[in-house]
Amino acid sequence: MSQPLLVGLDIGSSRIRLAMGQISSSPEQGLSLSIVGAVEVPSHGISKGVVSALEDAVAAVSAGLEQGERQLGVPIEEAVVGIGGTHVRIMDAKGVVGVSRSDGDIRPEDVERVMESARSAANPANEEILHVLPHGFSVDGQGGITDPVGMHGIRIEANAHLVLGLAGNVRNMTKCVFRTGLDIASLVFGPLACATAVTNARERELGVCVVNIGASTTSVILFEEGNLIHAKVLPIGAEHITSDVAIGLRTSLDVAEQIKLCHGSSVPDMFNKQDEIDIAEFGADASERISLHYVSEIIQARTEEIFEKVEEELRVADRSGLLPAGAVLTGGGAKLPGIVETAKSSLRLPASLGAATHLQTSMPELIHDPVFGTAAGLVQWGFEEVRNEQFRSGPRMFEKGGDAVKKITSLIKKVFRSFIP
Repeated sequence: MSQPLLVGLDIGSSRIRLAMGQISSSPEQGLSLSIVGAVEVPSHGISKGVVSALEDAVAAVSAGLEQGERQLGVPIEEAVVGIGGTHVRIMDAKGVVGVSRSDGDIRPEDVERVMESARSAANPANEEILHVLPHGFSVDGQGGITDPVGMHGIRIEANAHLVLGLAGNVRNMTKCVFRTGLDIASLVFGPLACATAVTNARERELGVCVVNIGASTTSVILFEEGNLIHAKVLPIGAEHITSDVAIGLRTSLDVAEQIKLCHGSSVPDMFNKQDEIDIAEFGADASERISLHYVSEIIQARTEEIFEKVEEELRVADRSGLLPAGAVLTGGGAKLPGIVETAKSSLRLPASLGAATHLQTSMPELIHDPVFGTAAGLVQWGFEEVRNEQFRSGPRMFEKGGDAVKKITSLIKKVFRSFIP
């Protein structure tokens, strides 16, 4: 494969997903990204976004990589890896530095220094800093600046959000990936990558809440004026809906999951009292007819609880009912029929289903599915890093011939050596 390859690895509690993209360059369009492969395999050894059994997790990730390599026909050497879980948190930080040039012109190096100052403001003993995300600069006391490069000043300040993860959980995840022989190009907060992939710049500018409903966790990401303002991972997800159905119907989890997938809805009014199914058709040992209206009431109760917890996060961020772009639902749990209507009524906001539909791909049936939002977002994240590096390095970075591919690979390869146990 002659063109540079980017791989996004989403390690979830129930499924492991890989999205594989190619970067191409042309004088007319510049750099462009196309998703050329997608793989989904069962996950083992992962619970609520963290490693619970290392060997099982390594085997599951290896199985996904093997399928991806067979699909592409080339070895996968590195990936942009997503990390999540309830241990990830956001904290505010502030950095202050003096402008280095005697003429007072602010250069990119000054911005890098002030961001490093913000990073050093936090000294978490048992946490790793995953991201330092700026959300506003001040130059000589003048605030409201989004990009100070080229401006004149003596003192530059930066307000930033630090995305922190528990060191043990971060290192276990990176150890799991390294054990498969895969290098980590970047370690990214998965829900953040997903949120930037399933929303557009205008939505993030106006104010939007992205709710990623996974198997065992639900992440809530809030943007306003283009910046991340709040994030939280909740320990509740689609598996809890399945458990409720299993308890309510006194049947197994496998049968409950099949009923949920085939006939589940969070809006009981979609069914009449006479709408019934026989649970034996879904693998139950004994025949029993149950009301779909009753099943839907069970599902509705749990989905309303999920959105109640999302509403609590909106209140924490002081944005309850105040996001013009509304809520964007993504992840496997977002495909439940009726859940968009439940979100609208529970959150008192516009709501829609979100997926990375803007990405070019040869397999839209997968990549444009909400379940691949995080994997596709990780590929896009890596692509933005390459594009930013090209902007800093100049257009000759992608000249044809020679070691072009090696140049790109070396630019996106930022292995997290500090995370290796």
